[in-house]
Amino acid sequence: MFDATVREGVLRLRRPETRWLSTGWDGGRSRGGTAYNVSVPEGFDRTDLGAYREERLARAGFADDGDPPTLFTGVSMAHARGARRGPVVAYATAGLSNPAMLPVDPTGTANDDAGSSEPDAEAPVEAPTGEPARRPGTVNLILGTTRRLADGAAANLVAVAAEAKAATLLATAGVPGTTSDAVVVGDDPTGEPAAFSGSATPVGAAARVCVRDAVRASLRSRYPDGEYPGPTADAEHGVVADDRAEVFEL
Repeated sequence: MFDATVREGVLRLRRPETRWLSTGWDGGRSRGGTAYNVSVPEGFDRTDLGAYREERLARAGFADDGDPPTLFTGVSMAHARGARRGPVVAYATAGLSNPAMLPVDPTGTANDDAGSSEPDAEAPVEAPTGEPARRPGTVNLILGTTRRLADGAAANLVAVAAEAKAATLLATAGVPGTTSDAVVVGDDPTGEPAAFSGSATPVGAAARVCVRDAVRASLRSRYPDGEYPGPTADAEHGVVADDRAEVFEL
Protein backbone atom coordinates (compact mmCIF):
# COMPACT_ATOMS: atom_id res chain seq x y z
CA MET A 1 0.00 0.00 0.00
CA PHE A 2 1.21 3.54 0.77
CA ASP A 3 3.86 4.41 3.33
CA ALA A 4 2.76 7.28 5.59
CA THR A 5 5.22 9.41 7.56
CA VAL A 6 4.59 12.57 9.60
CA ARG A 7 7.43 14.95 10.48
CA GLU A 8 7.49 18.65 11.32
CA GLY A 9 3.81 19.13 10.51
CA VAL A 10 4.04 17.40 7.13
CA LEU A 11 2.33 14.15 6.15
CA ARG A 12 4.08 12.31 3.34
CA LEU A 13 2.41 9.49 1.42
CA ARG A 14 4.90 7.46 -0.58
CA ARG A 15 4.51 4.74 -3.18
CA PRO A 16 6.75 4.49 -6.26
CA GLU A 17 5.40 5.50 -9.67
CA THR A 18 1.93 6.46 -8.48
CA ARG A 19 -0.47 8.33 -10.73
CA TRP A 20 -2.07 11.26 -8.91
CA LEU A 21 -5.13 13.42 -9.50
CA SER A 22 -5.40 16.45 -7.22
CA THR A 23 -8.09 19.10 -6.74
CA GLY A 24 -5.82 21.20 -4.54
CA TRP A 25 -3.28 23.93 -5.22
CA ASP A 26 -1.40 23.41 -8.50
CA GLY A 27 -3.53 20.33 -8.96
CA GLY A 28 -4.40 18.12 -11.90
CA ARG A 29 -2.74 14.91 -13.03
CA SER A 30 0.84 13.97 -12.25
CA ARG A 31 3.02 10.94 -11.71
CA GLY A 32 5.57 10.35 -8.97
CA GLY A 33 6.33 8.65 -5.70
CA THR A 34 4.90 11.08 -3.15
CA ALA A 35 1.99 13.29 -2.10
CA TYR A 36 1.91 15.69 0.85
CA ASN A 37 -0.47 17.28 3.34
CA VAL A 38 1.13 20.30 5.02
CA SER A 39 -0.08 21.97 8.21
CA VAL A 40 0.28 25.78 8.12
CA PRO A 41 0.44 28.12 11.14
CA GLU A 42 -2.37 30.39 12.32
CA GLY A 43 -2.45 33.62 10.36
CA PHE A 44 -0.76 32.00 7.36
CA ASP A 45 -0.78 34.41 4.41
CA ARG A 46 1.96 33.17 2.10
CA THR A 47 1.07 33.19 -1.60
CA ASP A 48 4.33 31.68 -2.91
CA LEU A 49 3.11 28.20 -2.15
CA GLY A 50 5.70 26.41 -4.27
CA ALA A 51 8.58 28.01 -2.39
CA TYR A 52 6.78 27.47 0.91
CA ARG A 53 6.31 23.79 0.16
CA GLU A 54 10.02 23.38 -0.57
CA GLU A 55 10.89 25.08 2.72
CA ARG A 56 8.59 22.81 4.68
CA LEU A 57 9.75 19.63 2.96
CA ALA A 58 13.37 20.56 3.57
CA ARG A 59 12.66 21.30 7.23
CA ALA A 60 11.00 17.89 7.56
CA GLY A 61 13.89 16.16 5.80
CA PHE A 62 11.76 15.09 2.84
CA ALA A 63 13.80 15.38 -0.35
CA ASP A 64 11.63 15.63 -3.44
CA ASP A 65 12.94 16.73 -6.82
CA GLY A 66 9.61 16.63 -8.61
CA ASP A 67 6.36 18.57 -8.30
CA PRO A 68 4.34 16.36 -5.94
CA PRO A 69 0.65 16.99 -5.26
CA THR A 70 0.45 19.00 -2.05
CA LEU A 71 -2.46 20.06 0.15
CA PHE A 72 -2.36 22.72 2.86
CA THR A 73 -4.40 22.97 6.05
CA GLY A 74 -4.52 24.75 9.38
CA VAL A 75 -5.19 21.42 11.10
CA SER A 76 -2.24 19.93 12.97
CA MET A 77 -0.93 16.67 11.59
CA ALA A 78 -1.38 15.31 15.10
CA HIS A 79 -5.02 14.93 14.04
CA ALA A 80 -4.30 13.12 10.76
CA ARG A 81 -5.93 9.71 10.61
CA GLY A 82 -5.88 6.86 8.11
CA ALA A 83 -8.29 4.05 7.28
CA ARG A 84 -7.77 1.01 5.08
CA ARG A 85 -10.11 -1.50 3.44
CA GLY A 86 -9.45 -3.85 0.56
CA PRO A 87 -7.60 -2.07 -2.27
CA VAL A 88 -8.02 1.43 -0.78
CA VAL A 89 -6.46 3.54 1.93
CA ALA A 90 -7.57 7.05 2.92
CA TYR A 91 -5.89 9.73 5.03
CA ALA A 92 -7.83 12.68 6.42
CA THR A 93 -7.32 15.89 8.34
CA ALA A 94 -10.56 17.57 9.37
CA GLY A 95 -11.06 21.11 10.62
CA LEU A 96 -14.42 22.94 10.51
CA SER A 97 -13.69 26.57 11.35
CA ASN A 98 -14.98 27.68 7.92
CA PRO A 99 -18.07 25.57 7.12
CA ALA A 100 -19.76 25.93 3.73
CA MET A 101 -23.52 25.48 4.07
CA LEU A 102 -26.08 24.83 1.32
CA PRO A 103 -29.66 25.11 2.58
CA VAL A 104 -32.02 23.00 0.47
CA ASP A 105 -34.80 25.57 0.91
CA PRO A 106 -33.06 28.91 1.57
CA THR A 107 -36.27 30.99 1.46
CA GLY A 108 -38.26 28.68 3.71
CA THR A 109 -40.96 28.28 1.03
CA ALA A 110 -39.95 25.35 -1.15
CA ASN A 111 -41.13 25.55 -4.73
CA ASP A 112 -39.20 23.56 -7.29
CA ASP A 113 -41.67 23.93 -10.18
CA ALA A 114 -40.37 25.44 -13.40
CA GLY A 115 -41.56 28.99 -13.92
CA SER A 116 -41.74 29.70 -10.20
CA SER A 117 -43.56 32.93 -9.39
CA GLU A 118 -41.53 33.64 -6.29
CA PRO A 119 -40.34 37.26 -6.21
CA ASP A 120 -36.65 36.42 -6.55
CA ALA A 121 -36.96 33.56 -9.04
CA GLU A 122 -35.83 35.66 -12.02
CA ALA A 123 -33.73 38.23 -10.21
CA PRO A 124 -30.20 38.62 -11.56
CA VAL A 125 -27.54 36.92 -9.50
CA GLU A 126 -24.79 39.26 -8.40
CA ALA A 127 -21.29 37.99 -9.06
CA PRO A 128 -19.08 37.81 -5.98
CA THR A 129 -16.80 40.81 -5.63
CA GLY A 130 -13.81 38.76 -4.55
CA GLU A 131 -12.58 35.40 -3.35
CA PRO A 132 -13.46 34.38 0.21
CA ALA A 133 -10.70 34.98 2.70
CA ARG A 134 -8.39 32.02 3.17
CA ARG A 135 -9.17 30.33 6.46
CA PRO A 136 -7.44 27.50 8.29
CA GLY A 137 -10.24 24.92 8.44
CA THR A 138 -10.24 22.46 5.57
CA VAL A 139 -11.04 18.78 5.24
CA ASN A 140 -8.19 17.31 3.22
CA LEU A 141 -8.33 13.77 1.85
CA ILE A 142 -5.65 11.68 0.18
CA LEU A 143 -6.84 8.34 -1.20
CA GLY A 144 -4.66 5.63 -2.62
CA THR A 145 -5.59 2.41 -4.37
CA THR A 146 -3.56 -0.52 -5.62
CA ARG A 147 -5.86 -0.77 -8.65
CA ARG A 148 -5.11 0.81 -12.02
CA LEU A 149 -7.92 3.28 -12.54
CA ALA A 150 -9.23 4.31 -15.93
CA ASP A 151 -9.11 8.08 -16.39
CA GLY A 152 -12.83 8.40 -15.79
CA ALA A 153 -12.67 6.13 -12.75
CA ALA A 154 -9.95 8.29 -11.19
CA ALA A 155 -12.01 11.44 -11.71
CA ASN A 156 -15.12 9.71 -10.40
CA LEU A 157 -13.27 8.54 -7.29
CA VAL A 158 -12.75 12.21 -6.40
CA ALA A 159 -16.54 12.62 -6.53
CA VAL A 160 -17.09 9.43 -4.51
CA ALA A 161 -14.68 10.69 -1.84
CA ALA A 162 -16.31 14.12 -1.72
CA GLU A 163 -19.77 12.57 -1.41
CA ALA A 164 -18.62 10.31 1.43
CA LYS A 165 -16.98 13.26 3.17
CA ALA A 166 -20.14 15.37 2.89
CA ALA A 167 -22.37 12.55 4.16
CA THR A 168 -20.05 11.94 7.10
CA LEU A 169 -19.76 15.59 8.06
CA LEU A 170 -23.51 16.18 7.80
CA ALA A 171 -24.24 13.21 10.05
CA THR A 172 -21.50 14.09 12.51
CA ALA A 173 -21.26 17.87 12.60
CA GLY A 174 -24.21 19.19 10.60
CA VAL A 175 -22.11 20.68 7.78
CA PRO A 176 -21.27 19.20 4.35
CA GLY A 177 -17.77 20.63 4.11
CA THR A 178 -15.67 23.77 4.32
CA THR A 179 -14.73 26.53 1.90
CA SER A 180 -11.33 25.00 1.13
CA ASP A 181 -11.69 21.20 1.06
CA ALA A 182 -9.49 19.23 -1.35
CA VAL A 183 -8.99 15.65 -2.51
CA VAL A 184 -6.00 13.78 -3.94
CA VAL A 185 -6.46 10.34 -5.51
CA GLY A 186 -3.55 8.03 -6.30
CA ASP A 187 -3.59 4.75 -8.22
CA ASP A 188 -1.09 2.10 -9.33
CA PRO A 189 -0.41 2.09 -13.10
CA THR A 190 0.71 -1.55 -12.84
CA GLY A 191 -2.23 -2.76 -10.76
CA GLU A 192 -5.31 -4.74 -11.63
CA PRO A 193 -7.42 -2.55 -13.94
CA ALA A 194 -10.59 -0.89 -12.69
CA ALA A 195 -12.76 0.69 -15.36
CA PHE A 196 -15.24 2.11 -12.84
CA SER A 197 -15.14 3.44 -9.28
CA GLY A 198 -18.77 4.01 -8.35
CA SER A 199 -20.21 3.15 -4.96
CA ALA A 200 -21.13 -0.39 -6.08
CA THR A 201 -17.59 -1.26 -7.23
CA PRO A 202 -14.89 -2.72 -4.95
CA VAL A 203 -12.83 0.48 -5.20
CA GLY A 204 -15.73 2.87 -4.69
CA ALA A 205 -17.29 0.91 -1.83
CA ALA A 206 -13.96 0.67 -0.03
CA ALA A 207 -13.24 4.37 -0.62
CA ARG A 208 -16.55 5.40 0.94
CA VAL A 209 -16.00 3.54 4.19
CA CYS A 210 -12.33 4.56 4.38
CA VAL A 211 -13.21 8.23 3.94
CA ARG A 212 -16.01 7.99 6.49
CA ASP A 213 -13.88 6.31 9.12
CA ALA A 214 -10.78 8.46 8.55
CA VAL A 215 -12.79 11.70 8.69
CA ARG A 216 -14.65 10.63 11.83
CA ALA A 217 -11.40 9.64 13.52
CA SER A 218 -9.78 12.96 12.64
CA LEU A 219 -12.81 14.86 13.95
CA ARG A 220 -12.72 12.93 17.22
CA SER A 221 -9.06 13.83 17.60
CA ARG A 222 -9.53 17.49 16.66
CA TYR A 223 -12.76 17.97 18.65
CA PRO A 224 -12.64 15.45 21.51
CA ASP A 225 -15.63 17.05 23.24
CA GLY A 226 -17.76 16.94 20.09
CA GLU A 227 -18.12 20.74 20.06
CA TYR A 228 -17.81 21.58 16.39
CA PRO A 229 -17.51 25.19 15.15
CA GLY A 230 -20.37 24.69 12.71
CA PRO A 231 -23.75 26.45 12.42
CA THR A 232 -24.80 25.54 15.95
CA ALA A 233 -21.73 27.37 17.25
CA ASP A 234 -22.04 30.27 14.75
CA ALA A 235 -18.69 29.65 13.09
CA GLU A 236 -17.09 32.98 12.29
CA HIS A 237 -15.59 32.13 8.93
CA GLY A 238 -18.28 30.08 7.22
CA VAL A 239 -20.32 30.81 4.10
CA VAL A 240 -23.94 30.02 3.24
CA ALA A 241 -25.17 29.65 -0.34
CA ASP A 242 -28.67 30.98 0.38
CA ASP A 243 -29.49 32.48 -3.04
CA ARG A 244 -31.86 30.79 -5.48
CA ALA A 245 -31.24 30.02 -9.12
CA GLU A 246 -33.79 30.38 -11.91
CA VAL A 247 -35.28 26.96 -12.65
CA PHE A 248 -36.66 26.30 -16.15
CA GLU A 249 -37.96 23.49 -18.32
CA LEU A 250 -36.00 22.25 -21.34
